[in-house]
Amino acid sequence: MKDMLGFVDAPMDTHRSHEIAAWLLRGAGTESSTDQVVASIIASCQDIDGALTPIIGPRAVAAMFHRSARLAGQNQPLLAGTLTGPTTTLDLSGLQTRLAAQTPPDAAAAAGLLLHTFHELLGTLIGASLTERLLRRVWPPMLNSTPQEPSS
Repeated sequence: MKDMLGFVDAPMDTHRSHEIAAWLLRGAGTESSTDQVVASIIASCQDIDGALTPIIGPRAVAAMFHRSARLAGQNQPLLAGTLTGPTTTLDLSGLQTRLAAQTPPDAAAAAGLLLHTFHELLGTLIGASLTERLLRRVWPPMLNSTPQEPSS
């Protein structure tokens, strides 16, 4: 069953995905066309790529986006197979093509799930605190408020 933003019921935190989708729609502007929403989505992915590539390298960023698309694609079929090919650099052309064929809310919903999954995956690998610091300038402030990790 899908909710109003097009998410299939999933065990993951859909509230964050919804917040990201709303942020992407706001970033494109009110009454935006699908092309404007997709441009906002691609720009956000490129901003994340730009923030992380100098630190973890282009292959790691591309691999994380590929993994995120595969994981998110389990709950949002629109994302399945959008990022394919070698993971040497981030190629968003498949994602862009697939999202361009959707309505603005559907495109934003799928991208919200993808970006939420990416954020969660990065957080599990390097920790929530470091993820927040690395993505602070490209990630919406409301979404950077992650629970603090227990100190050891």
